[in-house]
Amino acid sequence: MNYRQKLNQRINQPIRQNRWTVASILSNFALINYALPAKRLRPYIHPRFEIPEFEIQGKKQALLSVVPFLDEAFYFENFMSFLKFRFPQTNYRVYVTDSETGEDVVWFFGTILGSIWHQIPLYLWRMPWYFGKFETKFEQKNGIYTHFEFQTQATGANLQVKISDTGETISEIEGFSDLDEMRLILTHPVQGFYYRTDGKLGTYRIWHEEMDIRKAIGLSLYFEWLERLELLNQEEMKDPHSIFICPEILFKVELPPTLPY
Repeated sequence: MNYRQKLNQRINQPIRQNRWTVASILSNFALINYALPAKRLRPYIHPRFEIPEFEIQGKKQALLSVVPFLDEAFYFENFMSFLKFRFPQTNYRVYVTDSETGEDVVWFFGTILGSIWHQIPLYLWRMPWYFGKFETKFEQKNGIYTHFEFQTQATGANLQVKISDTGETISEIEGFSDLDEMRLILTHPVQGFYYRTDGKLGTYRIWHEEMDIRKAIGLSLYFEWLERLELLNQEEMKDPHSIFICPEILFKVELPPTLPY
């Protein structure tokens, strides 16, 4: 099965429906990717997961991403669906391979949520979701962002993102044989894993359509969480592997999360 077939399979495979299944329209979605040595990441990731390396700037490097966006209409599809919530969110994740299934998945360090609703996943499901105060500013002209900015104040996870929308479609990405491979690994992993706050391994699945992405350039990038874990220093943060923008996309999330063991 080639990369496009795998990608289509993920797009065409719906998630399990129950009363907790979430749907949310994500807007102002940015995918900020960094290349770094895999050995920096290894201490933070469960041994079940391999850390793939890609040929980037003449070196074998792993990839992680920071993903800020706005949840424009977060609601439970099958339970009180008339209640919709809006809040900003940022995910910190690493691209890994599940050694038990061979699937390309993501490992989550955690999530910062700009809402008191972070307490539900944190305390009910022991997910590493924490509160932050966000300031955002987005302006568009003729479908292109003229201003795209996130700022967050959160304990140990202050963030500053200011990027420039080039309006250019993605033609090629260093480290990948073609765009289908890149999309499969960077934009379309459908299962995430993480250490719960009690130290156990947790997981959940998502679904979304193929992303309509275009290229962006970093103007000001700082992520205290990554600096605190000694994954990237401030100079390295200025030089991302790639930045993608997706103005809007529908996501669905299979909840509650589960224990894989």
